[in-house]
Amino acid sequence: MELKRVVVTGFGAVTPIGNNTKEYWENLVKGKSGAAPITLFDASNFKTKFACEVKGFDPLNHFDKKESKKMDRNTQLGMVAAKEAVSHSRIMEDNVDKNRVGVIWGSGIGGLATFEQEVLGFAASEGMPRFNPFFIPKMIADITPGHISMEYGFHGPNYTTVSACASSANAIIDAKMLIQLGKADVIVCGGSEAAVAASGVGGFNAMMALSTRNDDPQTASRPFDKDRDGFVLGEGAGSIILEEYEHAKKRGATIYAELKGGGMSADAYHMTAPHPEGLGAYMVMKNCLDDAEVTADEVDHINMHGTSTPLGDIAESNAISKLLGEHAFDIQINSTKSMTGHLLGAAGVIEAIAALGTIIHGIVPPTINHFTDDENIDSRLNFTFNEAVKKEVNVAMSNTFGFGGHNACVLFKKL
Repeated sequence: MELKRVVVTGFGAVTPIGNNTKEYWENLVKGKSGAAPITLFDASNFKTKFACEVKGFDPLNHFDKKESKKMDRNTQLGMVAAKEAVSHSRIMEDNVDKNRVGVIWGSGIGGLATFEQEVLGFAASEGMPRFNPFFIPKMIADITPGHISMEYGFHGPNYTTVSACASSANAIIDAKMLIQLGKADVIVCGGSEAAVAASGVGGFNAMMALSTRNDDPQTASRPFDKDRDGFVLGEGAGSIILEEYEHAKKRGATIYAELKGGGMSADAYHMTAPHPEGLGAYMVMKNCLDDAEVTADEVDHINMHGTSTPLGDIAESNAISKLLGEHAFDIQINSTKSMTGHLLGAAGVIEAIAALGTIIHGIVPPTINHFTDDENIDSRLNFTFNEAVKKEVNVAMSNTFGFGGHNACVLFKKL
């Protein structure tokens, strides 16, 4: 059976540095940090008092009051990103067969704020079971693709991928495979996360995973820097429209790139720490190259997972050197988490959009907040520190790794 080709015909984003893809891309190139003191709850007693929140987001600008109350912030952000992507792709205007349009969405946690609110309310009511009737449907991780399908009447495959921080990258890979197999013509894929809540920040603080650089939040996310002290929690959503190539050509869609490869692997090592030699990271990138039938020396750019954690940045850097050999020193690599923070389940898709941007615009956004080299990281690697670089990019990869050792990698190629 000959597999069908898969292309990108639209995208949308709601991020800490821009509430649509245009703003997001422009601020990536400018090197803008999205970190600021937390406003979504009182964090004054927490070890970490800052995060990368989505700024100026009012759900009532997008939904009526009644509908808004039925959705967790996680779903609200996802719906807005999907709306932009659907509009961008023109699939509704071109009257595509909705029975052949699916929605596959990733979220690492789902409606965390709703869960927190309802459980704390129950505790405060001295055990009286007074729960909101929308508690469960607002909280469950799979509800966002359900809402998207109901909004547009899409009857194709519909589900959520949950693989921690790799969730939305896994959604992209699943969507790719279903289209390749002829199970759908178009899939709205992506992910959302809204975990900037007391339980989210408190939980990650308890693990000592978050930066505590409260005196200077904007420089707290500093991947590959010697003085990095943990990741910065972010929130947001992203969506990519994947489409079968001939279907896209037939309707005259704008094609931005081809999704050539998707790789997956497991570290099989530790609940939260990466394999110290970057074994899983190496395997997932190799699997992605093999799936794409692309050689290592064809890669022009890698958007790294690069969370700003002491162990993760070293392991991933070593894996890239091992995979690409001398060619690793000729390409631009970066971590856009230095600007957006870590969007957990939504990280994969917003970073895939950033990788797509390098192909479309010929610019690689910077890794900001680099001050001191880490002697444990090969200084010959070009991390695009502090300033964007103009570069023709024909092949771009994006890495996403999650707690539990889940690894996903996607590869886009210019047509």
